[in-house]
Amino acid sequence: QVQLVESGGGLVQTGGSLRLACAASVRTSAIYPMGWFRQGPGKEREFVASINWSGTTTRYGDSVKGRFTVSRDNAKKTLSLSMNSLKPEDTAIYYCAAGAMSSSPTEYPYWGQGTQVTVSS
Repeated sequence: QVQLVESGGGLVQTGGSLRLACAASVRTSAIYPMGWFRQGPGKEREFVASINWSGTTTRYGDSVKGRFTVSRDNAKKTLSLSMNSLKPEDTAIYYCAAGAMSSSPTEYPYWGQGTQVTVSS
């Protein structure tokens, strides 16, 4: 069983930065690949980034490449997403997920509740 809790969302102006965090509670010693997704108003859930269990391999959605960076600290059981050069179209609820590196949300068995990011123009 894995529980995920996101934090760090908020309101930021266009061009600004935010750093999201996801704290993982895991009952076993297993270390899972993890990812970030987002869902804007009236939109489908969109792949943002993912990272393998060791942090050596990352993947990004096309819309965030070069602006967002995913990282993890296995000792602290945390996943992070650094977001720079934010745009109004980045406004969404951001979700942390665990169990896969896929860009498809259906591949992930574990999800957090989400944190709202709003970018004002």
